[in-house]
Amino acid sequence: MRSCAWAAAAALVAGTAGAGRAGFVFSTGDPDGKMATTSRAGTAVETESADDFVLAGRTRITSATFTGLIVGTPGATPTVDGLVVAIYQVFPKNSDAGRPPTVPTRTNSPADTELDARESALGGLTFTQTVLAASFTAANSVLDGINPSPNQFTGGEGPVTGQEVRFDVTFTTPFDLPADHYFFVPQVAVTGGEFFWLSAAKPIVPPGTPFSPDLQSWVRNGDLDPDWLRVGTDITAQGPFNASFSLQGQAVPAPPGLALGLLGTVGLAGVRRFGRTG
Repeated sequence: MRSCAWAAAAALVAGTAGAGRAGFVFSTGDPDGKMATTSRAGTAVETESADDFVLAGRTRITSATFTGLIVGTPGATPTVDGLVVAIYQVFPKNSDAGRPPTVPTRTNSPADTELDARESALGGLTFTQTVLAASFTAANSVLDGINPSPNQFTGGEGPVTGQEVRFDVTFTTPFDLPADHYFFVPQVAVTGGEFFWLSAAKPIVPPGTPFSPDLQSWVRNGDLDPDWLRVGTDITAQGPFNASFSLQGQAVPAPPGLALGLLGTVGLAGVRRFGRTG
């Protein structure tokens, strides 16, 4: 399975064997209108939604996009106050594999703790918003129905309609990541409303960037942390789903004499997302 993953992922990075830095572009594609999953920061109960990508070699990720809904609270005008982007590895990395889980499975989930993160409030990223549609409806949603076993299945919380917005993110400090399998986790802080990340086609279709193994999207809130639930298997049984996002950057050539097949590991301690301020 691992050799298959890296072989398929090699298509994501053009020219990594050549001199200099080759461009890196990855995309899951446009929203498909099937699912909208909250991923919010700056609230009493934060939520994280995650979808995965694979790097075939060391890569410097300099920018990203993701698309979701901004849904206003009745009587309020929603305002985006900030944004957080975190990178997680795949369980069991950065995780306590021995503790009893509170979810059906931890296999292929994001790790217990993040590998690295950037926050607009701390100057680690900048972002702009582009309204793609004044009104967009997703057929189902997950907002508060994120529960430990045996109550994880809710069927979702029904259709949700809001302003479709694309966030274009520039990392003022790029993510420098070795070859590995990762999850991308954006969180949006909204006053007077909610942010929902929109799903994308699974399997990925062109002009998206298919890869293997393409894992499904996961979600957790502060009450479920450090465990995660599968949006389309545990909560709704309608998926599995991807989430709509893209990444851009440059492949970083391996130093002379370093075997291309070796996978590096980043020696960064995991930082718990929940309870973190600033």
